[in-house]
Amino acid sequence: MSTAVQGGTLSAPLVRLSGLVKEYPAYVAGRGNVTIRAVDRVDLDIAPGEAYGLVGESGSGKTTLARCLLRLVDTTAGRIEVAGQDVTNATGAGLRALRREMQVVFQDPVGSLDPRSRVADVVAEPLRTHLRLGAKEIEARVLTLLDEVGLGRTFLGRRAHELSGGQCQRVAIARAVALRPRLLVLDEPTSALDVSVQAQILNLLADLRREHGLTYLLISHDLGVVRYLCDRIGVMYLGRIVEQGPAARTMAAPTHPYTQALLASRPSVDGVEGVALVRGEPPSLTDPPPGCSFHPRCWLRAELGDPDRCVDEPPDLRVLAPGVTAACHFAPATPTTDHAPVPR
Repeated sequence: MSTAVQGGTLSAPLVRLSGLVKEYPAYVAGRGNVTIRAVDRVDLDIAPGEAYGLVGESGSGKTTLARCLLRLVDTTAGRIEVAGQDVTNATGAGLRALRREMQVVFQDPVGSLDPRSRVADVVAEPLRTHLRLGAKEIEARVLTLLDEVGLGRTFLGRRAHELSGGQCQRVAIARAVALRPRLLVLDEPTSALDVSVQAQILNLLADLRREHGLTYLLISHDLGVVRYLCDRIGVMYLGRIVEQGPAARTMAAPTHPYTQALLASRPSVDGVEGVALVRGEPPSLTDPPPGCSFHPRCWLRAELGDPDRCVDEPPDLRVLAPGVTAACHFAPATPTTDHAPVPR
């Protein structure tokens, strides 16, 4: 088995996706039934204890990939392994055991909680479902979990409508870590929160990762959030990972033109609007472009390479530097720290 990079050393991956494909049927007026490929031949390893960030525009396939990993939906093709166990075809007791190892924190902190249940019952639910524990032991564990996420005994009897958004997310995190899972999938865990509360939740997640050796898959539109929490970043576009590398390197010297565009479009700290390097919306998944899926929005093909190659030949992920890969025919092997020029 190959290895994943973790903190400069090699470690057997906790998560391995191999050739992952997820397709959905759809109906398009004038064309009839078509197939949408939401995740397109993704290979991905995540090492134990690593925090891996997945970024990209809405519709890029990030959440669909996570749902496949968690077996909330079945895959169309490919293989998913967690701790060496096959998730793709697991059923019955095997799937139940794997679910203990994988938990999720959703984007909507209020909507993810049962409005009829008390906080004590929300946090206790996975303990009752998966473990044979007495009532007193469950109560003790619930109190410990609430303390870990910065809440306390006074919250036991409250319900979701009596909590702030940040408090709801702390409850959701307590529920997610109740079984001490090895993998935590964080699907936009701070996007619905105020900025000051976002910082508190990110610090909490960083602390829990250190204390319990958790592995994170973080999905986010916010590159600042990903940079703060993650060791490595993967950039998705129309179902494919187009760039992957260490977080610091990717943020400082992006190699794929799409990653450059994402970074350049961020507002600066003084409120100045970012530069829009890419015009228009992503192409529809019902009619994806041939060749490189980014070529209709890419300035690099016209300035640095053969435009026809980008239309005719889909680029594979290639190694540009140790730990750095990009799916671009013309991405430089030694990128500068400057972002791409504004297209003329």
